[in-house]
Amino acid sequence: MNVTPHTAMPVISVENLRVTAETDKGEEIDLVSDIRFTVQKGEVLALIGESGSGKTTIAMALMGYARHGCRIAEGNIHLSGTDVRSLSPGQLREFRGNKVAYIAQSAAASFNPGMRILDQVIEPVVIHGTMKRKAAKEKAITLFRELALPNPDTIGDRFPHQVSGGQLQRLMTAMALIGDPDVVILDEPTTALDVTTQVEVLKAFRRVVAQRGVTAIYVSHDLAVVAQMADRILVLLRGKMAEYGSTERLIGAPQAEYTQLLMDAARQKERESSWSCAEADAQPLMEVRDLSAGYGPRDSEGKPKTLILEDINLKLWKGQAIGIIGESGSGKTTLAHAIAGLNAPSHGHILFNGHYINGDMHKRPDNELRRIQYVFQMADTALNPAHNVERILTRPLVLFHGLKGADLERRLHQLLDLVKLPRSVLWRRPWALSGGQKQRVNLARALAAEPDLILCDEVTSALDTVVAAAVLDLISELRRELGLSVLFISHDMHAVRAVCDDIVVMKSGRIVTQISRAEYDKPTSELYFERLKRAVPELRQGWLDEHEEVLKAE
Repeated sequence: MNVTPHTAMPVISVENLRVTAETDKGEEIDLVSDIRFTVQKGEVLALIGESGSGKTTIAMALMGYARHGCRIAEGNIHLSGTDVRSLSPGQLREFRGNKVAYIAQSAAASFNPGMRILDQVIEPVVIHGTMKRKAAKEKAITLFRELALPNPDTIGDRFPHQVSGGQLQRLMTAMALIGDPDVVILDEPTTALDVTTQVEVLKAFRRVVAQRGVTAIYVSHDLAVVAQMADRILVLLRGKMAEYGSTERLIGAPQAEYTQLLMDAARQKERESSWSCAEADAQPLMEVRDLSAGYGPRDSEGKPKTLILEDINLKLWKGQAIGIIGESGSGKTTLAHAIAGLNAPSHGHILFNGHYINGDMHKRPDNELRRIQYVFQMADTALNPAHNVERILTRPLVLFHGLKGADLERRLHQLLDLVKLPRSVLWRRPWALSGGQKQRVNLARALAAEPDLILCDEVTSALDTVVAAAVLDLISELRRELGLSVLFISHDMHAVRAVCDDIVVMKSGRIVTQISRAEYDKPTSELYFERLKRAVPELRQGWLDEHEEVLKAE
C-alpha cells in the first residue's frame, strides 16, 4: 500500500501499531496489526470497516487505552509531539484531560442523569484545573451557540432527560471541546439518530471542527456520513489496513476489493418483491382501526397520561412489507408494541385475519401469539446471554409446536439453513457471535414460531454496512420463500426503500402519508416527507453543503 506522507509535522502519527488480546487458553491474538497513518492539523481521518475490524481499538489506542485483557503490544503513537506509550499513568490522565477528547456513540449513557448539563460540560476543565468555573461557564455557552443549540444561555440548566437525543449529542461535543483539545475522537456519534437530527448534528460537528481547527478521528460504518466529514479514509478489515487514501479517491475509485464491497453495500439496491397490490386479498392479514396508545397511568376515560399514538389506521396484506419511517418520538416503536400486545391500546382495535385480537398479549391465546413475532433492535439484549443458540431456538419450537427428538433437531437445522448460519453456532452463547450472527439468531427465533407477520424494529441500525445489507437480503428472501408479511420500522430510508412495498410516514403519533415504493422519487405534497427524503445523506462529497444551501433557499 502506497501512502504519501505530508511534509508538515503531523498532529497524529501512528507506526506499526499492534494491539493484542489474551484468549481463555492464555494465547495472545492480534486485534489490530501493522497500522500506520498520519493526520495533519485540522484534518479529519475516518476509520471505517465492519464490526470487529478494529476501528474503536485503534481510536482507544490513541489515548493510551486498551480494553480489559488487551494491551498495546507494539508500535509508535505520537500525538501533538507526545509519545503516548512512554507516559506514566499519572501523565496519561493529564494527557487525556488536556490533549485529546472522546465523543461516544451514546450521549445518554455518557451523561449523569442526576446532574445538570452545564455542570457536567465544564467538569473536565474544572477538575484538571485548566479553567476557573466562571470562565468555563462562559466558554460552554459560547460552544452551545456555535453548535446551534436552542436557548444556549439556559439549556445547560436542564437535566439530560429534558433535551432531545440530537441536542444531547451536541452537548457532549461541547464537553469534548471545552478544554481546546488537539485531537477529538468521534466514535459513531450519529448512529442512533434519525435522519433529520443526524444532518443537524453533522453540520454542527463540521462547522465547529472547521472554526476551531480541530484534528479529528471519525469512527463510523456509514460511508455516506464519512463522505461529508472526512478528508481521508482508512478502511479496516479484520484488524488490518485494507486501503488508505483521500476521501475523493476512495469514494470515486476504490482499489481494494473490500472497499468496493463496502461501496456496493452502501448504495442500497431495491430487493425484488413477490407481492403486488393486484394480488391483495379482499381481507387484509392485519388491520389497525382508530388506534391510540401511550404510557403512564390512565384517567377515568382510559386515556394514558402520555399519549403517543392517535387515530392510527393501517392495513397490511399477506406477503406485503410495509416500512414505517419518521423522526425519533414519532410513534413507530409504540405502534409495533401495540400490534404485538406489549402496550395495550387505549382506544381502537387490531384485527388479524378479520378477527379482533386482544390488545394485551397476556390475554391472547398461544396461536395468536405465534402468528405475530417481534424481532427487536438490539439482539444483544433480546437474546439470553446464559443460553446457547440451541436452547434459544428450542423454546418456541417446544412451546408452539411441541417438537422433540429427531423432529426438533431437524427443525433446528432447517432454521439455521433459513437464516444462513452454520450448525456449529447451536452450541455457542450470544457473546461468542458477531453482531450479524446474533441478529440472524434473533430472526430464526421469530421464524421458529412459523408466524404470518414479523415486526422488525430497527433490526439493522446497530449493524455495519455489509452485514446490514446481508440482513436485508435475508429478509427479502424469507418473504419470497415463506410468504411472510413484514412491518419494517427504521429511520434508515435506504433500508426501508430497499425491502418494503409501501412506506408509511409518521409524525407526532399520526400517519401523515402512505406511498408505494414506486412513488418514492416522485414529488409529494407532504412537506414533512420531502424533508425526511432530503435529509438522507448521499454517498458523494459535497452533499451536506448542497443540503444546507437548499434549506437556506426555502
